Amino acid sequence: MRPLDPRLLRYAAATRATLATGALVTVLQTAAVVAFAWLVTRLVVRAIAGAPFAELSALVAGLVLVVIVRGVLLWLAESVAARGGATVVGQLREQLVDAFGRLGPQGLAGRSSADLTLVAGRGMDALDGYFAKYLPQLIGTAVAMPLLVLVIGWQDLTSGIILVLTLPLIPVFMVLVGWATQAAQKRQWAALSTLSRGFLDVVAGLPTLTLFGRQHRQEARIRQRSEEYRARTMKVLRMSFLSGFVLELAASLSVALIAVAIGLRLLGGSLDLSVGLFVLLLAPEAFLPLRNVGASYHAATEGMEAASKAFEVLDAAQDVVPEPAARAEATGLVFSEVAVSYDGRAVVGPFSAAVRPGTLAVLSAPSGAGKSSLVAAALGFVAHSGTIAAAGRADAVGRREAIAWAGQKPGLHAGTIAKNVALGDPAPDRALVVASLRAAAASELDPDLPVGVGGAGLSGGQAQRVVVARALYRLRARSCRVLILDEPTSALDAATERALLTSLRAVADDGMAVLVVSHREAVVAAADDVLTVGVLSDVRL
Repeated sequence: MRPLDPRLLRYAAATRATLATGALVTVLQTAAVVAFAWLVTRLVVRAIAGAPFAELSALVAGLVLVVIVRGVLLWLAESVAARGGATVVGQLREQLVDAFGRLGPQGLAGRSSADLTLVAGRGMDALDGYFAKYLPQLIGTAVAMPLLVLVIGWQDLTSGIILVLTLPLIPVFMVLVGWATQAAQKRQWAALSTLSRGFLDVVAGLPTLTLFGRQHRQEARIRQRSEEYRARTMKVLRMSFLSGFVLELAASLSVALIAVAIGLRLLGGSLDLSVGLFVLLLAPEAFLPLRNVGASYHAATEGMEAASKAFEVLDAAQDVVPEPAARAEATGLVFSEVAVSYDGRAVVGPFSAAVRPGTLAVLSAPSGAGKSSLVAAALGFVAHSGTIAAAGRADAVGRREAIAWAGQKPGLHAGTIAKNVALGDPAPDRALVVASLRAAAASELDPDLPVGVGGAGLSGGQAQRVVVARALYRLRARSCRVLILDEPTSALDAATERALLTSLRAVADDGMAVLVVSHREAVVAAADDVLTVGVLSDVRL
């Protein structure tokens, strides 16, 4: 990532305001620095000349006032950087999560979920260092340094020339050190990604490993990855200290060169003391922003690396082309010549069918025929040919907005049943939660009952009904027009299955298009239409 990637301005609008406010504060800070140097110079020169205390007191009062102003501006600069950084990081994380949704599982198939989680979590948090430390110094280098060089050159042309000749030495050292640091940071990030993926794999497979008594064998692997990450982190820190030393040395030698030139001219009488002292006080301030950029670069490298990874995802999401619009008369769920392929191998299709509003349709086929692939295509989770429309929308995002869906896997998280049913609703409707559970034949479940990750604490049938209740809640809360359930009764007994089918019939009678993926006889018998994969269905309207 470049020092200021233009994509940051595109994906996080608050960056512009942060840069503009930071530049304004930097100009005020530069003015305060010049005023401080001028007051100190006047105070020293007049004191040497024997000026009375009454005359010096006004300069002392002005100096105190400037020091206070500098302190306030320093606090303001840190506050602007912190607040602006938090806003930008929030916007960037929001854009990133939105990109995950637009890309869907198919678009993210080539990326590790652990890496994406790392970028969206720790990576975005690491950008705080970029905005709090690196970006203010970058603004100072672009704004304060040229102003100070102009002031010094205006007061003493010789010192200005020396400053212009020596200043480029620091960027040269910064580039050389930056290349090495960037390479080390990439290796550190790769080590952290490997550690995250390895830990995630171990956690996912822990029940199986424990079952066969192999859980302890993974300790050495995780310990080795952790040690590798520790070693790379220490290497980056060593490089940070060494580069800081190099930059400080270069800046100190440059200031010393200016000081020697001023001292020789003062001894020769060709330079006035007031000019020489004023320039000598400003010279270190001219080098300070550039030195700080080099020192703070290391604190920002992790965030910059994470931002570059985030921009890759955001750029990929920008390339997602919306699917063509559906026909105006298609108000239910319509499949038109839909085919799904994985790695160039066709798994289902071409498939054409329509589920009209007020219809309860069942998609029935043997296992492996591609039923779940068609559902995933309807949700925009896999790439497909042909056209799929839901409630008149053929684009993936529009279809997802129009569809309430429950898959085969429960996908429950730790929390109460009510929170799982109302997942994604910022203001859950308690009455609708209870009604959804009742419609899902799960009225015996207490909405306040806590469950663990994956539905721990519930039986398979109970977890399945909670997921169906979630789909029914979304159907009503978001006014969806299409309901898709994938094997919703596979873990239910006959009586509970009949109760759920009665509820689904009521949903269809309310004008919704209901599609159930199932091969159970009771579900097929309750359907208005039975859709068969690979056959153009004759659907009753």
